[in-house]
Amino acid sequence: MSRAHEVLRLPVITEKSTHLKENLRTMTFKVARDANKSEIKEAVERIFKVKVESVRTACFHGKTRRQGRYSGRRPDWKKAYVTLREGEKMVEFSETV
Repeated sequence: MSRAHEVLRLPVITEKSTHLKENLRTMTFKVARDANKSEIKEAVERIFKVKVESVRTACFHGKTRRQGRYSGRRPDWKKAYVTLREGEKMVEFSETV
């Protein structure tokens, strides 16, 4: 298994990400926390066979959650917004599964 499959964890499918995908050629992924922008770009180009124009990342801190008197913490995670070049075919996630 290559590093590309470790970098991209799963696609984020929300109303906002669907809007970005349809109108701005931007795909949204949950990625490994230690992945940098060049690794994310390389992983998307290798897995989906498209050309990437830019990558933006955002780090999220895990929330504290309680179940009765017990409290726990969700893990921190990282999101990547990947914009494809003009003329590239948009990837449908159901095709790649």
